[in-house]
Amino acid sequence: MSKSYPKVLITDETLRDGLQIEREGVTVEEKLELLNAMVDSGIKRMVVGAFVNPKWSPQMGDTLELVKQIKPVPGVSFFSLALNERGRQERAQYSPPLSVEPLPATHLHLCGVFIKRNTNRTLEDQEDTWQLPIDKALKSGHTEAAIGLSAGFGSNWSGHISHESRMQALRKQYGAWKAAGITVKRVDFADPMAWNTPTEIAKDVEALLKEFPSITEYHVHLHNARGLAMLSMYEVLKLLDSRHTLIADTAIGGIGGCPYCGNGQATGMIATEDFVHLLKTLGIECSINLDKLINTSNRLSEILKRPLHSQVAFNGPLPEDETLYDEDVPVVYTFQEAQHFRLGSSVYEGNARPWLKAKA
Repeated sequence: MSKSYPKVLITDETLRDGLQIEREGVTVEEKLELLNAMVDSGIKRMVVGAFVNPKWSPQMGDTLELVKQIKPVPGVSFFSLALNERGRQERAQYSPPLSVEPLPATHLHLCGVFIKRNTNRTLEDQEDTWQLPIDKALKSGHTEAAIGLSAGFGSNWSGHISHESRMQALRKQYGAWKAAGITVKRVDFADPMAWNTPTEIAKDVEALLKEFPSITEYHVHLHNARGLAMLSMYEVLKLLDSRHTLIADTAIGGIGGCPYCGNGQATGMIATEDFVHLLKTLGIECSINLDKLINTSNRLSEILKRPLHSQVAFNGPLPEDETLYDEDVPVVYTFQEAQHFRLGSSVYEGNARPWLKAKA
């Protein structure tokens, strides 16, 4: 019997999580170019920026200017992060073209150091306010909601966080929504400091599947500082089935990172093009054009003036049929020469073919 996989929705974070860790200098015109290229490749969900204080996140300071230039595209959802009520009100003024997540949500940080660095609040402040979304949801008549964690797997300052601690925080939220008569439909995992491991996330998903069957949507946002994000996401894919939806956050070229986490650009996320390639090899429905996505990744590399972190952009997808390599391809050494799959034979012109006998 073949494996039944969940429905997969990719939310591309290039323009938000990706660019927030880059130095200033990416223009609105370049962001719009990337946005249009991603839409053209078939990406249906993307986070285009953040309504946050530009003093602390200058790369997001032009979000409003960018949003004003976005034209709605049928079937495509554009999102923007907002961390406080002022940001949420500003975001609401531009919907459309921006979409707003339909589910109200509670969210708990599990690291006291990180919540202070990231939001300038304390765990005590959080305890005083985390149930406010429930009160608002009741007033607005919502019947479904989401629960979530940030820095739930561990912290660069406080160390490993146990499965039991994560489940306690999730049960706390689930119970509060249930007491309000609202069904919890989605769970959000945010891992800004890249402490995810396949083993830990599997424990969580297995427990949630058993304990909270009403949760059918799993939203997973993993950073990749220790190289385990794709493995962890794959573990979630394997545990879910056709009853579920996996909302997977990724970024072109694997860029991304939180400035307050201590790893900078080295953090990274799952590369969108690598994840799309994985889905295609598994036979999971995905209408994204991988060739166009690879071209977008290379364009982003040009804009940022540095190599990115995508293996599929370096080497191309698995070749098949007409894309199988010509037997006459010479020895290939460099990253640039490896681009022959999209740039043609000129990139390795003059390289040796030692397996051929010299003509007499």
